Amino acid sequence: MPDDRELAATGAAAELLADITPGDAALSEEAVSLAVAGARRRPLGIIFWLAVTWVGIVVIAAIFANLLPLAHPNFQNYSAINTGPSIHHLLGTDDLGRDLLSRLIFGARVSLVVGFGSIAIGMIVGGSAGLVSAYLGGGWDATMNGFAFVILAFPQILALIAITAFWGTALWKITLIIGIGSIPLIFRVVRASTLAFVNREFVVAARALGASPARIIFRELLPNVLPAALSFAMIGVAGAIVLEGTLAFLGLSVPLPTPSWGNMIAEGSTNGQLQQNIYIMLWPAISMFLLLLSINLIGDRLRQRFDVRESLV
Repeated sequence: MPDDRELAATGAAAELLADITPGDAALSEEAVSLAVAGARRRPLGIIFWLAVTWVGIVVIAAIFANLLPLAHPNFQNYSAINTGPSIHHLLGTDDLGRDLLSRLIFGARVSLVVGFGSIAIGMIVGGSAGLVSAYLGGGWDATMNGFAFVILAFPQILALIAITAFWGTALWKITLIIGIGSIPLIFRVVRASTLAFVNREFVVAARALGASPARIIFRELLPNVLPAALSFAMIGVAGAIVLEGTLAFLGLSVPLPTPSWGNMIAEGSTNGQLQQNIYIMLWPAISMFLLLLSINLIGDRLRQRFDVRESLV
């Protein structure tokens, strides 16, 4: 029995659809077009914009942290140890007298660099490979897909722990390692999305007109695959931030005293004074929760907006 790719290439699927009832194929295509237009006109909603606002606040604060009226994140004020929120320290201080608001804002830089930087690596490498693999098909596609399956079968967190333990915990190293780990998953997502378009009429027409494979991939396929890939990438950013937080909790992220949300949570849970000063762990935990929730909401809402099948439900 031929697979989906062969059915699409021979046109058998279109013939089966046309044989059901005359005009049904045109009506189905028109319904899909109307559903896509309706989904794109549908408002994104207040929850989506609240999530975008929070992510924007975190990003802007992290970028311009040096310009904000904040104490140095590593400055130790021994006259204000384990203090609660006050006019002088809006979120309190830790067990070394360091300002928690300052450490929280500067620590956001680590999570954002790792999250967005690693997924950017995965999108560039894995996304490009997925586009090319789905378009070329054949033995190349089978080899690339099998290689991705092999990598995905290995537990990523174990690989991260082993590599960082031997290679080091510099920020760029952690970003690169997590980025490489995201390549096979993004490859699978982009490949699956590309297969839905690779035998569509506009691609066949481009081939018939003599367009080069590079032009077809980047001018015809990429614009159609990009929305779904970007919505998945947002969810991948949240996963990368969680991985960095896990490494920091295990002491394998950026070395102290450089602040990150993960090592702030680790410090708060291991300093033996959590009952006396819960704010050390509370603020980074809340910030990470809200950032992850916002990123996931943005990614899910974008997926709903550009997913034709879901808009038909």
